[in-house]
Amino acid sequence: MNITRELLDKIAHLARLEIQEDEAEKLMTDMNAIIAWIDKLKEVDTEGVEPLTSLSHEVNAFREDVIKQELSREEALKNAPAHDAEYFRVPKVIE
Repeated sequence: MNITRELLDKIAHLARLEIQEDEAEKLMTDMNAIIAWIDKLKEVDTEGVEPLTSLSHEVNAFREDVIKQELSREEALKNAPAHDAEYFRVPKVIE
């Protein structure tokens, strides 16, 4: 596949891009180099290679969620600048 000016204009139209004349030649050169690289990758024998789902073999060590009472309501409200018996008091931010 070769990127021509017509194909570049069509891609730019579909992507809603505005390409300047001085950029067009560089873009065509870059896109042709990318396609050549992809064609080179197609030459690699991947027979018997399993697809990867991640690049790491690490396994997540999930833990069960356990409800604990780490901080009592009184302790949490103790250092609040403003509070009532149960809640933090904050300035009104929505009219």
